Order: sequence, then structure tokens, then C-alpha cells
Amino acid sequence: MSAADITSQALRFVETTTYADLPEEALRIGRRCIVDAVGLYLAGSQESSVRILVADALDQGGRADAPLPAAGARRVPAPLAGRIWGTAGHAHDWDDTQVSHDPAHVYGLLTHPTIPPLTAALVVADMLGRRDGREVMLAFQLGFEVECKISEWMLPRHYRRGHHSSGTVGTFGACVAAAKLLGLTGPRLAHAFGIAASLAAGIRVNFGTMTKPLHVGRACENGITAALLAARGFDADPTALDGPWGFFSVMGEGFDAGKAVQGFGNPLTIVSPGVSIKPYPSGILTHQSMDAMLKLVLDHDLKPEQVERIRFFAGKNIIEPIRYPIARNHLQAKFSMPALLAMIVLRRRASHHEFEDAFVAGPAMQDLQARTDVINDLEIDARGYDLIRSRIEVETKDGRTLVEWADERYRGGPLNPISDADLDAKFRMCAEGVLEASAQEDVLALARSLDTGADLSRLMALLSATDAGEIRAVAE
Repeated sequence: MSAADITSQALRFVETTTYADLPEEALRIGRRCIVDAVGLYLAGSQESSVRILVADALDQGGRADAPLPAAGARRVPAPLAGRIWGTAGHAHDWDDTQVSHDPAHVYGLLTHPTIPPLTAALVVADMLGRRDGREVMLAFQLGFEVECKISEWMLPRHYRRGHHSSGTVGTFGACVAAAKLLGLTGPRLAHAFGIAASLAAGIRVNFGTMTKPLHVGRACENGITAALLAARGFDADPTALDGPWGFFSVMGEGFDAGKAVQGFGNPLTIVSPGVSIKPYPSGILTHQSMDAMLKLVLDHDLKPEQVERIRFFAGKNIIEPIRYPIARNHLQAKFSMPALLAMIVLRRRASHHEFEDAFVAGPAMQDLQARTDVINDLEIDARGYDLIRSRIEVETKDGRTLVEWADERYRGGPLNPISDADLDAKFRMCAEGVLEASAQEDVLALARSLDTGADLSRLMALLSATDAGEIRAVAE
């Protein structure tokens, strides 16, 4: 692939790929990603950030294209709906993460691949009245692949300069999914890419705030907007990715031509190198260390009152983005190793139920965070960033030093995937308090069979329902 060929290759891939071209393994993994995402929509629907966005969208009003999470029968224009579903899906920072085997690739550059294209596909399909789940699956898979390849090929400078890849690159995933369902081809599809390139945004300074998940919501909104505008005849430069002053050169100072020669879909990223499904609602860079702390606590039956001090050793790929020395609220806790390690010591788990402001700001969490040191280990840095490496030392009040290294074959990644049973358990945890048990099982079954006969309108109605009465009405 030449330096001026990436956009045209992307267009050809989107135009020509059919559902029949998707390998069974891509479909199997895709269904797991969808189950994961649907649970996250439910959990995110209860977040105050999402409720603010719902209220704002309802105040704006507009065409009744698509529903909103936990907002009942009310509907809003498709881009606004995309903004809110996308924010809900990323609200807990619990959505899946792209994988790379490149040891020079800064891990944070990789995107959260499912929420942008899946959100756009579900919203636009609902707007158009499409009921064939195979069309939705295809649109989702194409968006997933395009955004992942862009993310993999970009130089690490993109992330190191402060761009949030899930906001920037995710815009292309949403755009592709929406454009595929709208039937865009040729120049109109190229214009959609160009519009998306100018709308892509998100900066890392907002990690630990409501605006971080809004990056993903805006990626969904902007991708849908780009496709809808292109469908109306709005134009843009047809070489938006690799043209002069294009996305790669402006946002990432270029791309890795050696990687880009593989092209799109050869193989699909969702199959190889794969995707990780998160066991914890925090940054993917934290999970291996949290599992290590949990193992240390359980192996030694360590009680909170026995801990004198915690020392956490890691490379810059963890320490720079996981940046809060002491978290004061649940959003900051997602990006604070002292908070996450303290949470494991105090509760022996870290579900979204632990990520509550009252608990994070409480005296036990604040005290243990203050007794946790985060140390940049240069030897870990020197081993590269293809894997997430860290070491924990716990000094006990009786003079012991307990040590645990994180398992590089982290739980949730392709080498150590979450089982289907654990994935279902995560879904039910997300749905707890949002849907009653019977409705949870209905949503789970619909998500699992999205491309094999699921009733898409029923799925969206259940995800939008606000109370038991509405859920019963959907069932009837």
C-alpha cells in the first residue's frame, strides 16, 4: 500500500466486503463484543453524565430517529442518540480494547473498538427501520476493522501528544458503520471519510472526568453526522487519511508504511491480533496489576489493617495515563493506581459498584491511597510496551514484604480470554438494578443472536425501557 493509497483501500474494503466474507471466528468474537457492549449500555444509562446528556437531547428535540438509553419511548435525531449511547457504553471505561503485538507500540494508542461502530450501526439501523441483524453485524465489523487498522498504523506520537484514540479514531469506526447501512459508495463514501477526519477529536487532559467517555459519544455522533451529510451531497477531500494535511500527517505525524502494506481485512483485527474484554471498569493498563494485587491479597489472606505501605513499580506506559496520585471521586479512580490497588485491598473486588464517589472519597480509601507509592521502573520501561508489566510490593505492619509480579498473559486478553460464563456474569452485573432478571435474560439472548435472527426492535426497546411497566409492554 503506497503512502497515498490508504483512503482508497479503505473505501474499497467497505464497498466490497459482504456478510458472507466474514469468517466464523470474527462472527463468534463479534457476538461476544456485542454482549459486552449491551451490558455496558445498561450500566452506563444510570450514570449522571449520561442522564445530563439525555436531558440535553430531549430539550433540543428534533426528528424522532432513534431511542435513548433508559429514556422510554422518547426519540431524538440519530446523531444525538449516537452521542448518548456511545457515552453510556464508555461511561465506566469497561469496554473492550484493541490488541497489538508491536513492542514499540504505546499501548494507550490502541482504541476501544466496539462502542463507536456498534452504536452507529444500532442507531442508524433503528432510524432506517432495518431489521436484518446480518446488516448490523457487517456494518459493525467493517467499522471495527477500519478504526483498528488506522490505530495500529498510526505512529505513537498521536497518543503521546495527548490525543485520545477512542475519540479520534473511533470517529472513523462510527462513520464506516453508518455509511455502510446508508449504502454510501464511491465519492459519497470518500466524502464521509473526509468529513469524519475533520470532526475527529478528544484530548487526554479530560481523563478522569465526564468528558472522557463523551469523547466516545462524540465519536459516535460525529461518525453518524459525517455519513448523513455525505448522503445529502456534502463534500470533503477524498484523500482524508493520507492526503496532504490529512489525518495521519496532522494527528499522528505520519504512519507506519511497513504495517500498512497488509491492508484492511488481511486478517481482520478482531481475529488477529484480537481484542481484550475488560474484567474491571478502569483503564486496560491497570487490570494486570489489579489481578496481581488480588492474588497477593488472597494468597496471604491480607487484611487492610495489616498493610503499612504499598509500592507499585511500572513503566511509563502505565504511569503516564494512569495519572491521579490520589483519586477524589470514582472517575479519577479509574485512572489512579493507588485507588485501584487500595480498592482491591479493602473490598477484594472492583466492580462498578465499588466505583462510587462516597466510597472512593471515604477515609479508608483516602488513607490507603496516601500510603501507596507509584514508582517508574526503568528496567520495566526498557522491556518495551507490547505487554503491560508491573510489580507490587506490600510492606506489612509486622515487617514482611510481600511481592507479586503482574501476569503478562492478562485476564481478558486473547491469550487468557474471559470465558462465556464470566462474560455473561459481567453482563448481569452491569444490568443489575437496571433490568429485572427476566428482562436481563431476554437482552442477553438477543445480543448473542444479533445476526442470527434476533428481533432488533425488541432489543432496542428493552435497552430504552425506564421501568418494569415498559419492559412488560415490550414483552407483550
